[in-house]
Amino acid sequence: TPDHLNRHHTMEAYVAAKEAVASHQTKNDICVLNYDNDYTRDFAGRCPATPVLFSSHHELKNGYFLRGDKIIKSVNGEETELMDIHKDMNLVGLCNVENVMAAIAIAEGMQVPMETILTVIRGFHAVEHRIEFVATKGGVDYYNDSKGTNPDAAIQGIKAMSKPTVLIGGGYDKQSEYDEWIDSFDGKVKCLVLIGQTREKIAECARKHGFDKIRFADTYEECLKLCTELAQPGEAVLLSPACASWGMFPNYEVRGQLFKEYVHGLAE
Repeated sequence: TPDHLNRHHTMEAYVAAKEAVASHQTKNDICVLNYDNDYTRDFAGRCPATPVLFSSHHELKNGYFLRGDKIIKSVNGEETELMDIHKDMNLVGLCNVENVMAAIAIAEGMQVPMETILTVIRGFHAVEHRIEFVATKGGVDYYNDSKGTNPDAAIQGIKAMSKPTVLIGGGYDKQSEYDEWIDSFDGKVKCLVLIGQTREKIAECARKHGFDKIRFADTYEECLKLCTELAQPGEAVLLSPACASWGMFPNYEVRGQLFKEYVHGLAE
């Protein structure tokens, strides 16, 4: 999906750079690809490695796929149920179901026993800065998704929310487009609090899509204080900026860490 277009300039160049990763593979190697993505599904037909596919939307004759709440492995149509995404995973969001399927495919491709793979998944918790639950303060749930540095990644953060959400967006301009991100709000975003270089660009895009519940903040501290005031008990605050952190922070880790320190300092 589109990212780093300030460096690659076109999506075609970005895709070519990604495909080059597999250029020295052979059929003795595997390349794990998402069947649901047009670019990677197309690449499966000409990849020099043996493609291993996963899908959250289609049932595959060969590969890993999601059926209801279950991840299934299929080999020539013979299916094995591997796990329940609610009972056997501590992660939230469809993006993490896809991540788990990709991880299973990679680990099994490296001859790791399936029993070991599933044991690790059951004990695995969200990595820092990726839809990371921080705390509940004053009845409000706070989530740190500072790793959501482009619109597609940030869409996954919104999809994982189940409550009215005050969303923090904005940052360094990587020449991304924000239309799909705004469309993904889907009634979940109560208010969009914008910071950084892209705030006017994002606000203009949001208004074009009919979303005008927008507030601006000049500093990160002002932004966090505003979010705390806007969010009511039973709601959520999500840091998922859809932009890189540069300009205001050295990296997304610092941005996320400061968010967590602020939340932990709030009164219960």
